[in-house]
Amino acid sequence: MSISDILEGRFTEKEVEIKGWLVTKRSSGGVQFLIIRDGTDAIQFTVHKDDVTDKVFEDTDKLTQESSIIIKGVVKEDKRAPGGFEVRAKDLQIVQLADQEYPIAKKKDHGTDFLMSYRQLWIRSPRQIAILRVRAEIIKSCRDFLDEEGFTLTDSPILTPAAAEGVSTLFEVPYFGEKAFLAQTGQL
Repeated sequence: MSISDILEGRFTEKEVEIKGWLVTKRSSGGVQFLIIRDGTDAIQFTVHKDDVTDKVFEDTDKLTQESSIIIKGVVKEDKRAPGGFEVRAKDLQIVQLADQEYPIAKKKDHGTDFLMSYRQLWIRSPRQIAILRVRAEIIKSCRDFLDEEGFTLTDSPILTPAAAEGVSTLFEVPYFGEKAFLAQTGQL
């Protein structure tokens, strides 16, 4: 089951289990509000102190941004919640607590060099996810069109004059009297 399935409205009043990452967390007395994402979307979970064990509520307090969790609860329709649905938590399991010092903060203005150094984290942001989804759809549409027209995808060799990616053992090819190397890609 994915969050996008829940947001389609097919699981209202049903118990669900989501494996995902914590995006944000805020607290209001005896209620914790968690925004959880998986690879499909994000949804709000509410953890009410009266509905869960003390351990679950304490574990919710420990969560840091990008922590990996498995969380179970009942889907409720709620127009105030992002996406129009929320899940009222019954149980929570911490898979991995993320480092307290998550380097990418929404309120900071990070430069391109900094963001590229943390690319694996930057692509988790909503804007980057949207860009990658658009890109994937464009590539899929091009591939579908070419497949329907009878074309076959081939990966032609890419020759390079120097060893790339710090690899010392590459496939060497004589190329017009010079040394060339087969690039480190799928064809090797």
